[in-house]
Amino acid sequence: MNLEVAPALTSPPALVLIQDIRLHDEVRRVAAAAERALDERGLPVGRHAWSAAPLVILDTNAAQSCAAAGYLRRIGVVLVTDGEPGLTDWQAAAAVGAERVIALPGAAVGLIEKFAEHGEYRMGDGVVVAIAGASGGAGASILAAATGLRSAAERFRRDTVLIDGAPLGGGLDLLLGVETEAGLRWPDLVIEDGRVSAAALHSALPAAAPGLAVLACGRAGAGRLPIDIGPAAIRAVIEAGRAAGDLVICDISGERGPHADQIFDAADLVVLVVPARLRAVAAAESVAAHIAQRNPNQGLIVRGPAPGGLRGAEVAEVLDLPLLAAVRAQPGLASRLERGGLTLRRGPLRDAADAILTVLSTPTDQGLR
Repeated sequence: MNLEVAPALTSPPALVLIQDIRLHDEVRRVAAAAERALDERGLPVGRHAWSAAPLVILDTNAAQSCAAAGYLRRIGVVLVTDGEPGLTDWQAAAAVGAERVIALPGAAVGLIEKFAEHGEYRMGDGVVVAIAGASGGAGASILAAATGLRSAAERFRRDTVLIDGAPLGGGLDLLLGVETEAGLRWPDLVIEDGRVSAAALHSALPAAAPGLAVLACGRAGAGRLPIDIGPAAIRAVIEAGRAAGDLVICDISGERGPHADQIFDAADLVVLVVPARLRAVAAAESVAAHIAQRNPNQGLIVRGPAPGGLRGAEVAEVLDLPLLAAVRAQPGLASRLERGGLTLRRGPLRDAADAILTVLSTPTDQGLR
């Protein structure tokens, strides 16, 4: 199975969902003039294709269908019409969250402008990786934190944002030893109008290392319910980091639900962490299938020890996932976590984190074989 991760310098084609043949041909003509590639599909379309495309071009019927199906609202959606738009067209545009309605062929220059605005690489394009566990105790949170530390140390991006998406996990701030540091946690974060400033996040969140901001869940405390992370809030934080050019690392662990689905939808890569044990591999089959419904771009980390001698390649073959790394257990890790938080030394955990960063730097046409 191939794994392809689009690097920062790659512009995927605009997604075209147009049922009207004449209008479809007109969009092709404009795209050819603008020298922009198109990904032409019929409905329904996968959520990852919808969220990953730099620009989505719809006609009125497609816009109505997408709105009725509950597709996530996003930037870079354009509705095109054959001639001047009417009331039904404007209503469909509002329902799907289109940022502009363009009448073709008369206003073709407007579509060319949108190709230029959303189709070219911009230095602000960030990368989003989600790290999920196949079972409880798989080590997804530790790997997410380690990847954040390595990204910051290697200056993979100017800033790295580590997002805690596991309200029942005890808090990534505690895992990193910054639980007493001042700064916002999820319960303190107020997001207005579905938007948040990346600069404000960087300054308001506690830092686990220079260039590594951590948005942790914290701890609910006795008698208090765990926090509820809304999908709109997590989307706003992820998109703020992406727009700022950050590496955004999301720890999902074993969490499932609306906010986890939002992370899967937004991620450029989902890393599944699987212990080298028979029951964990059996659980991973179901988890990988669930993730694939929302995001086909998955990679695998197999973590030792392997009591029955399971090898990473064998696990990858069973799950039909690209193997990023198979690593043995990290000596002394448990005691270090109890005594001040995660620190990285040379060893298996650092190797696994580096494997993830390597994939995120791999050109699309190389991928993983």
